[in-house]
Amino acid sequence: MATRLSQFRSVAPASVDQRRDVRHRILVTRATVRRKDDPPVEATLRDLSIYGCRLACTSVHPAGERLWLSFRSDLPVAATVVWSDGTHIGCRFDAPIARSMMRALTLVIC
Repeated sequence: MATRLSQFRSVAPASVDQRRDVRHRILVTRATVRRKDDPPVEATLRDLSIYGCRLACTSVHPAGERLWLSFRSDLPVAATVVWSDGTHIGCRFDAPIARSMMRALTLVIC
């Protein structure tokens, strides 16, 4: 039940996560990021879902840029940069990655 004093209390905005699948946090996994005609750049995979990932990367990648991402020695994955904050980039894969690759890159401890 609300009181007269509760009408003046501020409420933080709701956080809405629009991802289609749960992101799994990755501790340290090396990855490479490559533009179309440039050499690959080292990056660190921070979290991952079958639809996208977040990478710590030293090179600048603006939103909308198309990239090829490589994790371990698997085949490259085509992706588009959705957001960038200068040190991290969020990418959406062109096609969901295979569940076997997802299992190989994540570790679940029960």
